[in-house]
Amino acid sequence: MEENKSSFLTFAERFFRLGGGFLVAEDNPYFVPTDALEDRSGEWPDGYLSMAHYDYLGLLHHPETTAAAKAAIDRHGTGVGASRLVGGERLAHRAFEEDMADFLGVGGVLTMISGYLTNVSVIGLLAHHKDLIIVDELAHNSIMVGAQGVKADLLSYPHNDLDALDKLLGEKRGSYNRVLICTEGLFSMDGDITDLPRLLEIKDRHDAWLLLDEAHSYGVLGPTGRGLCEHFGIDPERVELSIGTLSKSFASAGGFVAGNKKVIEWMRFGIAGFIYSVGLQPATVASSHQALKILRDEPDRVTRLRRNSKLFLRKAREAGLNTGTAIGEAVVPVLFESPMECMLAAKALMDQGIYAPPVIQIGIPKDLPRIRFFLSATHTETDIDRVINALVAASGGVHSVRNRLSAE
Repeated sequence: MEENKSSFLTFAERFFRLGGGFLVAEDNPYFVPTDALEDRSGEWPDGYLSMAHYDYLGLLHHPETTAAAKAAIDRHGTGVGASRLVGGERLAHRAFEEDMADFLGVGGVLTMISGYLTNVSVIGLLAHHKDLIIVDELAHNSIMVGAQGVKADLLSYPHNDLDALDKLLGEKRGSYNRVLICTEGLFSMDGDITDLPRLLEIKDRHDAWLLLDEAHSYGVLGPTGRGLCEHFGIDPERVELSIGTLSKSFASAGGFVAGNKKVIEWMRFGIAGFIYSVGLQPATVASSHQALKILRDEPDRVTRLRRNSKLFLRKAREAGLNTGTAIGEAVVPVLFESPMECMLAAKALMDQGIYAPPVIQIGIPKDLPRIRFFLSATHTETDIDRVINALVAASGGVHSVRNRLSAE
């Protein structure tokens, strides 16, 4: 028994080490209790500042969203007690889904307990034997896992290289019954977007379907936050299915799929992640619905978010920081030459009260470590200047360490 236990622990330790565990042996920047940082705000001259939370519209602590959640708990309790199919739903579930569908300009919306689970389950429902899934190589892990978990063939194309996608479809389309293209609207690690008009032209010409993950683009892209279609002035019904989340602009938790009304009604009886998972909690539905209402009533929040995002991007580039392909819409990464430099920069920021953890191994190419900065409508220019100045100072410190190590 001890030998088996030792073997299991060795297995776990080995893979943790290979996954970069050695980098967090000291000064672990992950799983930080951020409420404790908030409580310690007085320790830093300029207080505590988070750049790590995707509260894009500043609604996480809005009095209307928190009041809606509290009222829902008082009326309905803390949970719904079962999946909506077998245990019934609440009036609030359909009311929220119908309002979200109307906002997005689609026929229907179906909410689920997890945004990650939404991608996995939807792909699992759509793709089967003799089908092909083609995925942007930098698409979210939930898309990759969903695509890998079905019997369909899986191919990828270089990030946002639609010429490569077009060529791939030209070579492969005739060998499959159905083809599903999966990509993101606003890429969460790079802060760039898909050329949707070109993608739709390619998709239609090759008789393929499109699953567009708009987790980071709803509430962000377009004049009123309706996502990538609004950004490009395209009818959202041209996209077969869009995936959204409630944990970003809508300041809660959960996911949803949006599309044709008849398709969504079919999915209520077909998606495993919906059928076999509990429905959204009353507080989640209420706070998300209230956040949607605020977004409708106050589109200037999207304008302020965009202004802050583009200001951050401009100042970062003027300071000589590497922001990759980011376009200045809510997510702006700063890239470093090595994981250690990235870790040192994140620690330097935290020493000044700025919370922005490094991304060094998970979800990105291993040679492109970065710190992602999530902008909010509530950030100020003073906040942005503080972060940029701290990054510049941190970069100087990193270069000093690199030079010292080289000399040694």
